Amino acid sequence: MTLLQTLPNFFLYLSSALALFCLFIGLYIRLTPYHELELIRQGNTAAACALLGTALGFVLPLASSIAHSASLRDMLVWGGIAMLVQGLVFLGSARLIPELKQGIVEGKVAHGLFLGGCALCVGIVNAACLVY
Repeated sequence: MTLLQTLPNFFLYLSSALALFCLFIGLYIRLTPYHELELIRQGNTAAACALLGTALGFVLPLASSIAHSASLRDMLVWGGIAMLVQGLVFLGSARLIPELKQGIVEGKVAHGLFLGGCALCVGIVNAACLVY
């Protein structure tokens, strides 16, 4: 196959993945009780660490699903599952450490690193599970 034959699929997968990423970030910032983007604009490192770790925890399994999927539909389904998993990571982390939410708002970097780190770790495991 030549580049010109595969280029449409590249753009289809890229645009779909970017749409999933934007959808995920939009849903995630609505799930959390604080306003990440506003906190980040104010220089809140904890919020930035938490959101970045969560974003990476989502895109790793998304990338794995792109690389291993049998079709675009397959990739979209696994991307949806990755979204769900990351939402559960937030809910589980917030339950494990009840002061996590307030800590992020207050800029406690340890809280942001914990949440972002948990999301990243689970994302790595999730990505590895998508090899079939």
